Amino acid sequence: MRRMKTAVVAATMAFGVVAAFAGAAQAQVTAFEGARLVVGDGRVIENATLVMDGNKIVQAGAAASVQVPAGATRVNVTGKTIMPAIIDTHVHLSPIRDRLIRDLKLRGYYGISAALSLGLDNYELLDIRNQVIPGAARFFSAGRGITMPEPGRITAPHWITTEADGRKAVQELIEKKVDIIKIWVDTRDGKYAKLTPDLYGPIIEEAHKHGMRVTAHLFDLSDAKGLIRANVDAFAHGVRDRDIDDEFVAMFKAKPNLILGPNLPERGVKVDISWLKEGLPAADYEKMEKDNVDKPREQAFHAIQARNLKRLNAEGVRIVLGTDGNRAWGPHDEMEDMVLAGMTPMQVIVAATRNGAEFLRMADAGTLEAGKSADFIVLDANPLDDIKNSRRISMVYLRGAKVDRSQPVR
Repeated sequence: MRRMKTAVVAATMAFGVVAAFAGAAQAQVTAFEGARLVVGDGRVIENATLVMDGNKIVQAGAAASVQVPAGATRVNVTGKTIMPAIIDTHVHLSPIRDRLIRDLKLRGYYGISAALSLGLDNYELLDIRNQVIPGAARFFSAGRGITMPEPGRITAPHWITTEADGRKAVQELIEKKVDIIKIWVDTRDGKYAKLTPDLYGPIIEEAHKHGMRVTAHLFDLSDAKGLIRANVDAFAHGVRDRDIDDEFVAMFKAKPNLILGPNLPERGVKVDISWLKEGLPAADYEKMEKDNVDKPREQAFHAIQARNLKRLNAEGVRIVLGTDGNRAWGPHDEMEDMVLAGMTPMQVIVAATRNGAEFLRMADAGTLEAGKSADFIVLDANPLDDIKNSRRISMVYLRGAKVDRSQPVR
């Protein structure tokens, strides 16, 4: 009898443990109901339900087609829009570890789920790519980029002058397992010699031999054509010195896997930056507002690149979003600029989500679909009506965890 009682107690305890685990697992399931889903691949689903379990999306679709598990936490987001978190394919983050982590958390605050740092990172920072930092964007890096000597500028990149130097730099970068190789092809307003075809050609060849891609900083149309001939994989900027011509368009279209990160410059016009006030220190905001004036020279510089983006977009080239520099909120400005240049809000969102994820080879990101990482932004208004609504953030989730936006990252 005693054994029976012991067995009953043990069984009861075991059942309780199993039930507790089941309850804990069930508690991780959350259903967001009633929102518009901007999937990230061009589709929109009205009155949708998104279900996440832990850090993954397990269902996403029209409400009638989604079966919400019993016991799941239900969140009413009727009237709101859910879109994938944004992916920034061109940044330059802080070179110091704690500041770099802060940069990634700042991006999480603004709904950015991943950022590719292009060419100014010392190797000792690369381990951050393997860390899961709560509330922070994922970190991708080109490590140390490759350029001709640029005395007086940052010394993080490899400075090369020979083909052998270029190939050696590529081999070192591959050994460090960088995500992509960055090269600079620019005189910096005539201050320096730039990489020439006899140098960047072997760099690209060496990279491709090892299965690595190359993205290029460029300025001139002539260099852009040379880089296409050398089989570069991506442009980290659009052509900036003049309007592109028919030959360039034909060359670009002949390379269907070539990626354009237009990286538009400042428009040079006074804009409404009040949406940033809550997230910035007062002194920083006041400094930005003071500089927020019309600048005719910048307007002309921007106009060239906007026209070039409009033309290439009309030709159907593959476009991603990149911002350069280190402005955590920059993707929201860039999205507006891309629309003003002639892209539709949907095209811009696809560039900033699915295309960016595919460029960074993030198989688990970029769209709101079952099996993807639960990285998304809940918006108070529809960005398809006005792309600036991407700034009207209600909630951000990264890897299934809600980002604390009660106060800005400092």
